[in-house]
Amino acid sequence: MSEHIAEIVPLAKPTIGVRLSSVQPERVEWLWDHRIPLGKITVLDGDPGLGKSLVSIDLAARITRGKRMPDGSPGFEGDVVLMSAEDGLGDTIRPRLELAGANLDRVTSLATLPTNEGQERVAVIPDDLPHIIAVVQETAAVLVIIDPLMAFLSSRINAHRDQDVRRALAPLALAANKYRFAVLIIRHLNKSSTTSNPLYRGGGSIGIGGAARSAMVVAEDPDNRDRRIIAPTKSNLGPRTASLVYRIEADDDTPRIVWDGTSDHGAETLLAQSSVEERSQRTMARDFIREQLADGPAEGKAVEERAAELDIKHSTLWRAKNDLKVISRKSGFSGGWVWELPKNVT
Repeated sequence: MSEHIAEIVPLAKPTIGVRLSSVQPERVEWLWDHRIPLGKITVLDGDPGLGKSLVSIDLAARITRGKRMPDGSPGFEGDVVLMSAEDGLGDTIRPRLELAGANLDRVTSLATLPTNEGQERVAVIPDDLPHIIAVVQETAAVLVIIDPLMAFLSSRINAHRDQDVRRALAPLALAANKYRFAVLIIRHLNKSSTTSNPLYRGGGSIGIGGAARSAMVVAEDPDNRDRRIIAPTKSNLGPRTASLVYRIEADDDTPRIVWDGTSDHGAETLLAQSSVEERSQRTMARDFIREQLADGPAEGKAVEERAAELDIKHSTLWRAKNDLKVISRKSGFSGGWVWELPKNVT
């Protein structure tokens, strides 16, 4: 070790580094006061079906009109760049934006990029960051929504490897700071039931949350299953804010967010409640599968239909199926799938 150190020769005149005395102090700017900082990355976590994308649509609509934010704080007017991999522009995104009151001329979709062969490919991070920056500059956008993050990470990036994730998001964070736009990353929760710590519940590496300066999580309101709560989980640049409540209402089959005040529930208690319920539902699903297969193999489709009648979620049923190591096999050449318990399961 000492031999290698001895070989290092310092540059005669350093060409890098910044003296802090030359840096001008700046105040933190907020796109949404104490929730979404301008020039930084913010993460919004939550399970599927709770309205994370709808929340981002609601915020985008407000920003295109300069309307007040959901908590009544002053709005911030500007353009929005929307990178959405899960919803169609014509049948989903535009109707939702219109219902939320957006100025559609101020929203630009950037989910795909043209190829040399005249086809379309998914834009990826960090490879296509120059394209994202170009659109931000052209539209003077103040918000870039990435929904969900995992769909836009380059295939070279291991989303569960901290070093990969930080190297992918660092250029995005630098660009956001330089060109003064906020980044809102949408992310699904992982299925861990061993912790209710919100910083460890987001999908992928913890480096994703580490790159963010602010983070929030969406969960069901334990006091009212028709409501959702969005709670802060991380706030590096300001004080923790109150949890907000919203409902999802539909107008001619198009859903929208209706904000409904504040809640005393914090992220930790919301996720702890979610973990307890998931474990309970999974136990019930395992018992249900054992009962259905107790007399021998059964058609998988029939089991799924009975589970649906009992309000057992499809995802919970399949996780319970995996827990029990249920054997799935084809019934004949053109038959359906048959489920069967392994011999050591009773």
